[in-house]
This record gives sequence, C-alpha cells and structure tokens, in this order.
Amino acid sequence: MEGAAHSDTPGTERPAADRAAALARLLHRDCTRLLELYVSTTAVIHASVTTLLLSITAPPPPQKERESFLSQHAPGGERLVTLALCPEALSTGEQVGHVRSALRRCMGLLECLIVREVEEMGEELEGEYESLRKTVRDRLGHLLHSTGALLEEGEGGCPPSPPLQCTEDEVEASGSFAAKIWTYRVLQELIHWTDSASQTLHLFHSEKHGQQQQQQLL
Repeated sequence: MEGAAHSDTPGTERPAADRAAALARLLHRDCTRLLELYVSTTAVIHASVTTLLLSITAPPPPQKERESFLSQHAPGGERLVTLALCPEALSTGEQVGHVRSALRRCMGLLECLIVREVEEMGEELEGEYESLRKTVRDRLGHLLHSTGALLEEGEGGCPPSPPLQCTEDEVEASGSFAAKIWTYRVLQELIHWTDSASQTLHLFHSEKHGQQQQQQLL
C-alpha cells in the first residue's frame, strides 16, 4: 500500500508530465471523497409532510440512498462544463490543452461554490468537508499550473476558455434545494474532468517516454 501511495505522489525527480498525471489521480480521489462528504452532511428533504413527520424518529437514510436521490434530480445527460473540440484531430498534447480548459472552468465553478457556501453559513467552517474543499481548490490550482507549463514547452492546444464569472445564473440558486443540486453537479464535474486529466496526462507521459527511448536507440 505504501508503494502504491508513493507512486501517486508527485516528486521532483520525476518527469513533469508524470508528476502532473500523479497529481491528477490524487485530485480525482480527493474530489470523489469530497462528493461523499457533501452527500453525507447535506440534509435532503424529499418526502411528503406525512413521511417527514414519520421519519423524525427514524434513522437517516443511507448515503447511497441520499446520493441516488440527488442524482435523480440532477438534469440527466447535461454537463455544466462543455467545450467545443478543435476542428482537426487532436494530438495528445492538444488533448492536454483541451482538458486544461475544462479544468479552468471547473476552478471557476468551485470558486462560485465556495463563495455561496460561505455566504450561506455566514462564516468559513473548519470541518472535514471544508478542509478537503480547500485542498481540492489548492491542488486544482497546482494542476492548472503544471499543465500550463507542459503547454508552454511547445505543445499546442485548443483556445483557452474565458474566465467564468460567478453570477446568479451560473449558480442557479433559485432555492435551497436547487442550490444543493447545483453543488452536486459541480462536484460531479470535478470528478469527471480530473479523471479525464489523469488519463490524458498518463497517455501524454507515456508517449513522451516512448519517444525518448526511441531517440536513445538511434
């Protein structure tokens, strides 16, 4: 277990693309855990008044049931982060640029989420969810920096996405329940795009490593 954990920890002696891929894998696990924490700590009212009154003395529903309920009410098949692919077939380097644009939008959504949640609570809390949320934001910032450095080393990519403005339309906070669904969808986007980044960066590193080995054989 220790060796597996160490292999996903970025180190200065490893190639930049390999370190970025490891960071993306770590961030993906963090985002998955963040969604689990959100679901387990969010009170979701989805019953009639009668059922609600009867449930006062009953234990809370299992996490899987709460998550299933949130997913059922999230718009099916719709993504918060969508990007138009470049017209030509994407090279692996261009795919890195494409994923980075998506991650930038995810960062904008995460910033909106944090602002809304702090305003809703009236203060910055210090629980496990809030601590991990900050970790996700910091590591996402590092991943954006790392992938940006890879692109600066000569790899092309799709045009960068414009900065996301945190507006009421973006947050879709037309009510407490709508805000919970929106938060659930944001966390799903983080899970989706960090996984995509992990796979793309792993492929990018493998191609670079293969090219270096071929050059050494010449």
